[in-house]
Amino acid sequence: MARAFAWIVAAYMAAVIVAILTVQALANDALWAALWADVLATAAVFAFSLSFRNSSFYDAYWSVAPPLLLGYWWWTLDGGFHWRLLLAALLVLTWAVRLTWNWASGWQGLSHADWRYVRLKDQLGRGYWPVSFLGVHLVPTLVVFAGCLPLYVVAGGSAPLGPWDGLGVVVGSAAVWLETRADLELGVFRTARASRSMVLDTGVWSWCRHPNYLGEIGFWAALACFGLGAAQAVYWPLVGLVAILALLLGVSIPMLERKLAEDKPDFQAYRRRTPMLLPWGSNS
Repeated sequence: MARAFAWIVAAYMAAVIVAILTVQALANDALWAALWADVLATAAVFAFSLSFRNSSFYDAYWSVAPPLLLGYWWWTLDGGFHWRLLLAALLVLTWAVRLTWNWASGWQGLSHADWRYVRLKDQLGRGYWPVSFLGVHLVPTLVVFAGCLPLYVVAGGSAPLGPWDGLGVVVGSAAVWLETRADLELGVFRTARASRSMVLDTGVWSWCRHPNYLGEIGFWAALACFGLGAAQAVYWPLVGLVAILALLLGVSIPMLERKLAEDKPDFQAYRRRTPMLLPWGSNS
């Protein structure tokens, strides 16, 4: 495992070097420089995925990129240091450290790949790797970049704190708590369950079928709130939240639900009695 983690670290160090060289070459525009650096860093990680025939090299990218983007924009833009930036940075760092740790603690080494990638490879055969670059690596990178656009607005301005910022603190704190609680309960359940066919339906998992995804959406919604507070009635920071919702609601959750329905006989009963995402929402 130590050697496997060393390769992961090497992949992300290579990505960081590529990103630094890119922003140095495109230093006249912090937004476009960050976008191209993000895309080319993703290509660097993909090179490791392809070399080791394992797309799970990319798994940590989702949580690693946002704090680096915020740090670059804060360093580059002339917005100074202010309370909104501090609040947003604390939220992003707490979320990123927690999510990255959760990935690392459950990672099984280079011989293991995410079940979604395994299914795609079985379905696509030789066509898998182009799809992996576009769908597994590049699209999530672009979605996360869009989700981080509010941080660009926050780093570039110092408008007074307002109601949007208060909402961002409340929603963001609740989101990180919910994700943490959901992952802890899931970890205990996986250790203690008597059969792989059992369904976790207690704790926050009795509120809805995907409390971890609800928390994830809440985090990106909190960033949008900070962006709206900084932009002062300019609503384009919501674009990223829409992209996040499209990915999670249109791809991630339906794909997971199909797998759970196939693997767990009790899932259909759980699905009928438990809302999908919002505790007061629809079961479908």
